[in-house]
Amino acid sequence: MYRVIKPEGFGNIQLEEVETPEVNENQIRVKTDTTLISRGSELFRRYILEEAVSPSIMGYSLTGTVDAVGEQVVDYEIGDRVMAVAPHAQYVVMEPNPTDGRVVKLPTEVSFEAGTFLPLATSAVAWSDSSGVKSGDTVVILGQGLVGSLMMQVIRNYSPERIITVDALAFRCGLSVKLGADVAINADEEDPVQAVRRLTDGKGADLVIDCVGGHAGVRSFEQAQDMVRQFGIVQLIALYQQKPLPLHSSKVMSKRLVAGILTDEPRVNLAARALQKIRVGEIRTEDMITHRLDYTEAKAAFDLLWNTPGDTLGVLIKW
Repeated sequence: MYRVIKPEGFGNIQLEEVETPEVNENQIRVKTDTTLISRGSELFRRYILEEAVSPSIMGYSLTGTVDAVGEQVVDYEIGDRVMAVAPHAQYVVMEPNPTDGRVVKLPTEVSFEAGTFLPLATSAVAWSDSSGVKSGDTVVILGQGLVGSLMMQVIRNYSPERIITVDALAFRCGLSVKLGADVAINADEEDPVQAVRRLTDGKGADLVIDCVGGHAGVRSFEQAQDMVRQFGIVQLIALYQQKPLPLHSSKVMSKRLVAGILTDEPRVNLAARALQKIRVGEIRTEDMITHRLDYTEAKAAFDLLWNTPGDTLGVLIKW
């Protein structure tokens, strides 16, 4: 079988042929249909590094069909359609755990392509629960990559009065409005802090969610502190900024800072909620998919995300 690897060297994505894994008595094997590349963690934690990256963390959004089952496994059968938190590979072996949400059965209404969004959608549900959002809030979401787009779609169901999205790419701004944002600010055309202040009559937003990963996340975190109102909340989701983030004591006084996920709801329950949102169309995965490439073009798929962020969002690898 083939799997995606990243040896030493910036952007050095390759395919490696290895033995197809066998299952032990407690495992299942999944024959892959589709995997999703996350631009945030997969590029800024893997692709850009000079050092080699373990194949075990090259990807984490995989869907396919169970084709082998260990003799002690009782909840899965050959032919089951599943999502697995696993790397980009033609086959993966998993040990199902009923509480961790790393292997989830997919209903027939959820396609393999849509199912690849489940790990990030599950996190979006957890992040939203942790954010402190209330009905009637004005919410600003910085960044409309995969995470920011999913957050915007999930947050809609908490009945905010208004959702304002911010991105520096025109394509993503337009897509965010199509998917449900009330206003999109193009940070390449106007100062987003001034725009948010104008839209909120100078008060600032009730909640600002920072989903800007990588180098640009340093600036966005500073902007978040300038956009939020007194007694408001800044939630930091993005990672891999490559340097410390600026936290200004004068700006965060009388405000709350939430970092990531604070809910203790079991991951399997969060995954079930996220899967239902995908199933009924509250999360519109089809509109988020911009490219589909064969696994033999894995290098090109990663390069596409790195080189043309203005034209890409959901990039799928077909196996």
